[in-house]
Amino acid sequence: MQFPAQPLLMDPLFSDGICLLRLPLAFTVAEAMEFRSTCQTIFQRYPEIQKLSLDFSETTFIDSSGIGALVICRRTCQEHRTQLLLHDVGSQVMMALSMTDLDKVFTIETADPEPPALASRGLEKQLYTAHPSVTSPAKRGLDIVGAVVGLGLTALLLIPIAIAIKLEDGGPIFFGQTRCSWMGKRFRIWKFRSMVTDAEARKHQIKNEVEGPLFKNKNDPRITRIGRFLRKTSLDEFPQFWNVLKGDMSLVGTRPPTPGELEHYEVPEWQRLDVKPGMTGEWQVNGRSNIKKFEDVIRLDLRYQENWSFFYDIKLLVKTVWVLLFHRSGAS
Repeated sequence: MQFPAQPLLMDPLFSDGICLLRLPLAFTVAEAMEFRSTCQTIFQRYPEIQKLSLDFSETTFIDSSGIGALVICRRTCQEHRTQLLLHDVGSQVMMALSMTDLDKVFTIETADPEPPALASRGLEKQLYTAHPSVTSPAKRGLDIVGAVVGLGLTALLLIPIAIAIKLEDGGPIFFGQTRCSWMGKRFRIWKFRSMVTDAEARKHQIKNEVEGPLFKNKNDPRITRIGRFLRKTSLDEFPQFWNVLKGDMSLVGTRPPTPGELEHYEVPEWQRLDVKPGMTGEWQVNGRSNIKKFEDVIRLDLRYQENWSFFYDIKLLVKTVWVLLFHRSGAS
C-alpha cells in the first residue's frame, strides 16, 4: 500500500502542562513507530505533563500498527497519570476505534462533518483500503463454503468426541477463549476442550518453551488423553469453523493472539493484525511445533501478508491437508 509523501508527525506543541501532537494523513507502521518514539521523548523530557492531546483532524486512515501505537501510548499516559485526549477524530478513524471497542476506553472528541469546499484543497484527503485479503469477495466466499462444509463434518464428529471428553473427566465439551481478530477486535474462539477444566489456573505452573509473549509447552501436563488425540489430529479446532462463518476468522490467515499477548507487543508486531486470523496459515504448515521464537511467528505472519492472493490461500489449504495426513504435526 502506497501513501503520498508527507511528514510523519508535526513537532509537539507545549503550553501550560498540555502537549498537542498532530497526527499525519495516514497512521500506519512508519508513522506509528515515529509516534511511539516521540511519545517516549515527550515523557522523558517533560514527565510533569498533565494532558496529551492528539489531533486527528488530518488523519483519514489508521491500520493495526496505528491502533497498537495508541494502546501503548494510553498505557504510558496511565503510568505517568497524564490525561489522554483524541480530538477531531474523523469518521474513518472513529470506525476503526469503534470496531475494536477502543471508543469505550479513550476520551474522544469527534470531528465536525467535512464541508464540501474542503475537497478542492491542493492536498485532497484520501480514503485508503485495508489489506486486500480483508475486502476480497473471493476469499470471503471460500471462507463461507469451507465453513459450511467444516461445520457439517463437525456435526458428524460431535457426538463421539463429546462422549470421549465426558467419559474422561465429565467436564465441558467446548472451550471458549477471548482472542483478537483484525485490527485487534476481540472475539470468542471455540475449540473442543483438550485440557483439564482448571487449565488456566494452573498455567503459571507450566514452563513456557517459546521466547516472547506466546505460550507453549510440547508436553503440557494439563492436556488430557483425549485432548492429545484431538490436538494431534487438529480435531480440537473444528468448532472454529463457526468463527469463520461469522467472519471473526478466515480459513487462512495469521494466528489469533490473546489480549494478554497484545500487552507485550511493540508497534511493529501489531502488523500481524492487518489481516484476519486463520484456522491455518504459514505458521501452522511450517513446523509450528518446532518454532520456539516469537520473532519467527511474526516473520511467517508478515510473509503471508506480503504473498497473499486467493490462490496462495488455496496453496496453504492444500499444504495444511498434506501436513495433517502425513506429518501429524497438530497443535501442541
